[in-house]
Amino acid sequence: MNQDTICAIATAPGGAIGIIRVSGPKAISITDHIFTPANGKPLAERQPYTLTFGHILSEQNEVIDEVLISLFHAPHSYTGEDSIEISCHCSSYILQQIMQLLIKNGCRAAGPGEYTQRAFLNGKIDLSQAEAVADLIASTSAATHRMAMNQMRGGFSRELSILREKLLHLTSLMELELDFSDHEELEFADRSELEEIAKQIESVIKHLTDTFSMGNALKNGVPVTIVGETNAGKSTLLNALLNEERAIVSDIHGTTRDVIEDTMNLNGITFRFIDTAGIRETNDTIESLGIERSFQKLEQANIVLWVIDATRAQEQYLQLSGKILNRCKEKQLIIVLNKADLLRETIKQDSDAEISSPLNLNFPNLPQNSCVIPLSAKWKEGIQELQNKLIEITTLPNLSQNDVVVSNIRHYEALTHALEAIHRVQNGLAMQLSGDLVSQDLRECLFHLAEIVGGEITTNEVLGNIFKNFCIGK
Repeated sequence: MNQDTICAIATAPGGAIGIIRVSGPKAISITDHIFTPANGKPLAERQPYTLTFGHILSEQNEVIDEVLISLFHAPHSYTGEDSIEISCHCSSYILQQIMQLLIKNGCRAAGPGEYTQRAFLNGKIDLSQAEAVADLIASTSAATHRMAMNQMRGGFSRELSILREKLLHLTSLMELELDFSDHEELEFADRSELEEIAKQIESVIKHLTDTFSMGNALKNGVPVTIVGETNAGKSTLLNALLNEERAIVSDIHGTTRDVIEDTMNLNGITFRFIDTAGIRETNDTIESLGIERSFQKLEQANIVLWVIDATRAQEQYLQLSGKILNRCKEKQLIIVLNKADLLRETIKQDSDAEISSPLNLNFPNLPQNSCVIPLSAKWKEGIQELQNKLIEITTLPNLSQNDVVVSNIRHYEALTHALEAIHRVQNGLAMQLSGDLVSQDLRECLFHLAEIVGGEITTNEVLGNIFKNFCIGK
């Protein structure tokens, strides 16, 4: 694959300047075929890391555009190959004309993420750094930017490197004991020392896995699931929170049959709001599937907004409390008493009403990490109070560029497997199992850590899956 010379437009349309990247063994010679430098000296004779002004000419020797050429020689380029960057005017016509000329002269259009994939294959970056490139491009806040920048600069890789050194030291001691098992008088490390090293390794891996919850929330948004009965006003609440008509609102029961998700930034925190199908007894197969997904999303949420019609609050609470409260024990639960404006009207009209405020309604067995907020989603009354509460109960630390936080599900799964392996090592040492059994678990732990940076990634299928969601030109 690396014998091909690839090209791609690396900038989005709409700007003043467009950039085309060319990388591969023939990058310089192919560009020389279509480029006429102003002073006549071809690119092949120029020093690397220089800019050259000139013109791109068509096959009929017509000027397509005035351009600047940036020249990079292998291995000192992003991909580790000879590379060219053509800076031209950001006209879609100009960019396509230059691309066509490059392809006619021997280039191939690059696939998604192929430049970063080549950087990985040529040893310029490891796999975790390569994945951080996509995260950096997709970053939408200071926290996600710092998290991706730290990983791209090798912060995560350095942490794993220290772990690997400790594991290799522990493995070497175990292997030596196996090699000299016939000489009982030789002892390379007592078991207490091995157990201490294993404990240190376990502590670091556990810390990294524990950061995933925060990292995932920073990267993808804090998941906030909106649940409740049909027609309680869940979709109206979603629209009010997002300040746009994102979900269909209707008086007809069961309008929302599938999950609707959208994100918004509140005070620097990204929240991912998930509107779910109304929970009720139904014989409709499609609606039943939607309700099943509602409970799945409830399980996945950090925060649950249980929307209750304030005019039927006691009834709806008692009907669903058995299905919802047990699923919210480890979550932040906010009971949203929607249609509070209608309740107030009812109280005004009924002079004998005992309820003076929606907050006086009785909700038995509420968990400690819960609160009640009355509002009117239709008139957007109380929405600001709800948003403030969401910010208050969401504690995400301010990250520096030196903080290592795991946000990639592939990394988290590999760390989880590594943690299981080191636990087996600890158990094996405690039970005084034979060294060959403990060594096998040590090697497995090393294997899973190597997966993260790419040391054990060999198949094109796995690499293709990692890079397929990159943008073209990167």
